Amino acid sequence: MMNKTNLRIGVVILVLIAAYLGINREQHTPPKNESPITTPSETVSTVDDRQKIQQAFQQQQNNVQVRASGVVKAILADDHEGSRHQKFILSLQNGLTVLVAHNIDLAPRIENVQKGDTVEFYGEYEYNPKGGIIHWTHHDPERQHIGGWLKHQGRIYQ
Repeated sequence: MMNKTNLRIGVVILVLIAAYLGINREQHTPPKNESPITTPSETVSTVDDRQKIQQAFQQQQNNVQVRASGVVKAILADDHEGSRHQKFILSLQNGLTVLVAHNIDLAPRIENVQKGDTVEFYGEYEYNPKGGIIHWTHHDPERQHIGGWLKHQGRIYQ
């Protein structure tokens, strides 16, 4: 039989676990001003943030979560410094070009991407004078960042 001391210790442990789980869940909830985490099937072809990208470029903003698509203008060599990234440039319908830096240490590379192909994306926009960079086009194994993706020829890469 449990005595009162053991019962109190058990209750305290349960309260601490419940408090930890509640705090940990709040840390993984996206800020209210960001889009909730969505699956690619919910977002591909239903939202286009070209205007949002244009505004972020004009205002030189960073850390802007965006969805859109573009046509591959150029395929660049992979970046092998630090985390490896597949890189290519997309032309958007609004005239801007963006560099996609897709982390291939965390997500599969797009094997057959070619100049002229359409690629849809959900990732984070960072300003640069040439148009911008799209990164975070993959899941975050630490669950601290909204997961992104690329879609090419009907296949999702995340």
